[in-house]
Amino acid sequence: MSKALPIARGRKFQQVLEGARAIFLRDGFEGASVDDIAREAGVSKATLYSYFPDKRVMFIEVFRSELAREAADASALIEVDLPVAQVLPFIVQIISAHMVSDFGLRMFRISASEAERFPALAREYYEAGPLLLRQQLVRYLRQCVERGELRIPDLDLAADQLIELASVSIHDRALFLGSGAVDKDILRKVNSAAVQMFLAYYGGAKTAYAMAAE
Repeated sequence: MSKALPIARGRKFQQVLEGARAIFLRDGFEGASVDDIAREAGVSKATLYSYFPDKRVMFIEVFRSELAREAADASALIEVDLPVAQVLPFIVQIISAHMVSDFGLRMFRISASEAERFPALAREYYEAGPLLLRQQLVRYLRQCVERGELRIPDLDLAADQLIELASVSIHDRALFLGSGAVDKDILRKVNSAAVQMFLAYYGGAKTAYAMAAE
């Protein structure tokens, strides 16, 4: 696993990050120029380089900062002492919403298209996004198993399955047809089915009792 380079965070850090975000989403990774990013951010190139040693680090930080906001929402849910049947729908909703968001789709396309020429970039995208999500899910599912809410023999596999259930059809539809092709009704249907299927297969005695009581 690659090690992230240290990033200095000063007064104009967020300003630079927002400028980089706009240019990367507009021009992609290879097409984005440092000059355009500095101009969009309203800073000098010297200021930009004082925060980011190269464009690759900047790209990953843009992606990581966006995910951090989503991860904060997910972490807040995970830390709440509520039954898994109540928490899981919100976790699935966060996953599916990112899958079809304009930002999520654009960053996925950029990383996938640059994977062959810039394998380090694709690897860091994976580590900052899909792998991190998987690790957070594994930790949460382990807690549910320890509380007797779920029966899961393979936590890694279960985390992967939950992510796939949350993205069934909607990711491909949004990727090829645009995010507008996935409306709220489709999202609601996919999210509900994902939770029901996951709990039906992995639900423990406590979860079955809680669902029956609803």
